Amino acid sequence: MANFMVIFGAALLLNCLVTFRSSGMWKKMTGGSQNADKEDAASRAKWESLLWKYLIVYLLATLSDWLQGPYVYALYSLYGYSQYDIAVLFVAGYGSSMVFGSFVGGMADWGGRRLFVVIFALVYAASCVTRHFKNFHILMLGRLLGGIATSLLFSVFEAWLIRSHTDAGLKNFIGKSLSWATYGNSVIAILAGLVANEATKALPMIAIKEEALYMGGYLNPSDFALFALVLCGLLVMSLWEENYGDSSSTKPDEGIRSQDILLCGAISSLFEGSLYIFVFMWTPALRDDGEELPFGLIFSTFMVCCMAGSSMFSILIEHIKGERLAVGIFAFSAAAMGFIALSSNQTLKFIAMNCFELTVGMYWPVMGTLKGAIVPESKRAAIYNLYRIPINFIVLFSLLTSLTPAQSFTLNFIMLSVGAVLQTILMMRREKHGLMESDSATSDLEAAERLLIQE
Repeated sequence: MANFMVIFGAALLLNCLVTFRSSGMWKKMTGGSQNADKEDAASRAKWESLLWKYLIVYLLATLSDWLQGPYVYALYSLYGYSQYDIAVLFVAGYGSSMVFGSFVGGMADWGGRRLFVVIFALVYAASCVTRHFKNFHILMLGRLLGGIATSLLFSVFEAWLIRSHTDAGLKNFIGKSLSWATYGNSVIAILAGLVANEATKALPMIAIKEEALYMGGYLNPSDFALFALVLCGLLVMSLWEENYGDSSSTKPDEGIRSQDILLCGAISSLFEGSLYIFVFMWTPALRDDGEELPFGLIFSTFMVCCMAGSSMFSILIEHIKGERLAVGIFAFSAAAMGFIALSSNQTLKFIAMNCFELTVGMYWPVMGTLKGAIVPESKRAAIYNLYRIPINFIVLFSLLTSLTPAQSFTLNFIMLSVGAVLQTILMMRREKHGLMESDSATSDLEAAERLLIQE
């Protein structure tokens, strides 16, 4: 059996090293910083204020999402539903996200992103409440509401962030803000796992109305999530300003951009689809002869590697343009998936899985930056949701087929390899048409680091 604790320790050490290397403290120690002028100091204060307003709300939203995930299947099983019934409920959730996601983002663009974050909190809170009922139709309603909320979570928040940066004249800091969001989300995931684990033990599951309404046990994490969602909704109303899709943002290169938008959507769908398959299949891939695995330790290792990846992004983007960095991310992630598919050694497979998680940590900020530059502001949330439709198709395919772990990871290898090719095409197109921002990625991050270390 693999020594999971040793690998976790190595991942934690790597995370500490790269996080320190990406920090302003490193610049101070190496003498790489310069005194920022008054304008930089003012920009820094504005950026930090915007970043923290975003993170407080966004991380409460992701906390609610992470709290619920681990115990949904166990709850349905405890209610006595068969594996087929549970599969139907899960398929309904992803199907809901696919259907409603096709238009709910467009509604957020004209109705207001802040308003739809409030709607996200209300809809997801309602989904949490439905879990207390041992009724298939009520649980199905909860899954449908959860699918709508997921569509909003993966589109409206980022759309608000990018528009707010643009309006504040802080567009240069979008990549840095997305890196912070990725790092914070990984920390929240670990904390949520610990809280949910303890919450299930705090109060045993009891029937308020026999065979109808329950509380406690596996429902406790959903109740904690409900509290986080109420707080999220209240804070977004007090901290965020409303913003909308900018209908005047059409540019003369719209024809070129439309093809780039399609490429960007295909690329993101391939990576995120492979990520979902990875989430479904890593357990059977690691389990040898049905042995019990230290799931909490494994999950924590994955999240620590994801944190390290987000810090690596901050380092690498200073020297490599985002489009080129994305090619490397796809190529490295494809190699990791290929190794998992071919290897029969548990330790080597787990190391390869953590290498993939490193690329996940780099993927979110780099792809967020690329989408911020490619997707028009007027339709940002709508297009972000349309990007998720192929992802949900991939998820439904993986749920409705009986692929073995080796076959699943081979499929991931193929998808990520195709993604690397498409990203190379996108990079060459943007370079040809002069849309790669020259060396702006480097200068932007240097400016961000300079602001971070200025007192």
